Amino acid sequence: MRDLKAIQKKPHFQISPALRAYLNKYKRITTTSVSYEDLMRFSGYINLEDHKGNDTLWLRVYYPEFEYQDIKDSLIRAYTYLHSDGGAGSIAYLTIDSIDYCTFGNSKPFRIKVRNILNDNFTNLYIKKADASRIYGLEVEEMLSPYSMNYLVYQDTLIEEHILGIPGDVFIEDYLPQCTHLEKAQIAKEFVKFNEKCFIGLLGDMRSYNYVIIPTHDFDQVHYKIRAIDFDQEAYEGNYKFYLPQFYKENFIMVDMVLKKLKQNSIDQYREEIRSVLVRRTISNKTRVQNLLKVLKSDRISTPERVDELKMGLFKITKDIKFKSCQCMGDILQTVLDFVIRNFKNPY
Repeated sequence: MRDLKAIQKKPHFQISPALRAYLNKYKRITTTSVSYEDLMRFSGYINLEDHKGNDTLWLRVYYPEFEYQDIKDSLIRAYTYLHSDGGAGSIAYLTIDSIDYCTFGNSKPFRIKVRNILNDNFTNLYIKKADASRIYGLEVEEMLSPYSMNYLVYQDTLIEEHILGIPGDVFIEDYLPQCTHLEKAQIAKEFVKFNEKCFIGLLGDMRSYNYVIIPTHDFDQVHYKIRAIDFDQEAYEGNYKFYLPQFYKENFIMVDMVLKKLKQNSIDQYREEIRSVLVRRTISNKTRVQNLLKVLKSDRISTPERVDELKMGLFKITKDIKFKSCQCMGDILQTVLDFVIRNFKNPY
């Protein structure tokens, strides 16, 4: 088990005209006027703690009364566009219970709690500064996973749906010790698949707090899935190990469980299973995948040094000479997907 050095803060990448045109084509652009910069003008805050009294690194923020009504109205409209057609019919029944600001991580999001006053059901949405890396990560996840990524972009603001699940670090500490032997084996299987999917999709920084565990009850048993919730480190780092969750110390318990519960032939089988699934999804979404890759190839979301490091690292482990001719992260992702399509029955 190797520990990776702390990732340096990734720079913010603006949305290029080509990416914005792609987002418009696939109905990701909205005209609702909610702005990340508007939310940054809060006038006060209190620290939020969890049920154990630990600092969550989230702040409950407040706004001047003369500004809050406009902010509230904009957030409710954003919610209706995200979850329906933006019609005014449901707006009267919605309210904003709280606005929280996260001081940790690259995106520093705002978490908005939206409540239906008729039945007290509530959900969260996130307002973030739009970053091209994260948008590419969301789009890759949309095409390679069974999940629909619900998000919209307004100018330089990203409006994103909350992803349900138990944060990985919370699950490992509070829930995993109570899992049965069979449940741990099933979670180990899912971690192997998650590890492989992140690698193929070039999604980095999957520490335990950047993914969630989703338990699903089925008669007398519980099935678990692992789903990424942070997409800021899409195709940015040069060291290929950054795209493998197994190399993060925060995931040591998960890796140890894989080694204890699964034999190597089972690990290889699960890796091949997820590759075959990714191949089918890539082929079934061929037009959209190619459109996204075309835009990504014209964009720059990393440095030439990282591109060179990653392509040579992938060449060494795959022996695919096509990696050597890659000029950008878009080329590398294209080559990875092509390699998997050609060789998914023969794990390297």
